[in-house]
Amino acid sequence: MSAPEDERRDALARGYARGRARDEEIRAALVPLERGERTTALTVAVAVAVLLAIGVVAGALTTEDLREKGGTVPFGIFLAAVLLACAWGMWRTSYWAVLAFEAFLWFQVVMAALALVVASSWAAAAVCVAVIGLSGWLAWKLIRVMARIQARERTPPPGDPAP
Repeated sequence: MSAPEDERRDALARGYARGRARDEEIRAALVPLERGERTTALTVAVAVAVLLAIGVVAGALTTEDLREKGGTVPFGIFLAAVLLACAWGMWRTSYWAVLAFEAFLWFQVVMAALALVVASSWAAAAVCVAVIGLSGWLAWKLIRVMARIQARERTPPPGDPAP
């Protein structure tokens, strides 16, 4: 191998080592989220999930145009049940519930961005931008909550010998 290739490989190895060290430092600084403890972002996410579930059911029951075009009330009820399950799991600080709701939020960001492309009025564009901003903000805030939940799950209980 040539000297420049070796230098490049060494530089990459040093960069990866710095990244791993920084990641370990961040993990060590995380305060585990205790059972029953809820951050503001988690409480907001629970409220948003419940409000969305109510909105989905209300929309499915009251929108005649939706039913005529093939949308169904059972699907709306199913979606509301999934959102309520996420809300319940997030209230109990379940990692998987937060992850599922976060996936839902990022899906909303993508759908709102696509809707923004075809928005036919300034009001529709403003709604799309608001959905992108608020969903993205909440999803971003939930990333740290998920890390704190994982830190709790990886931390042995007091009095337990370390493996």
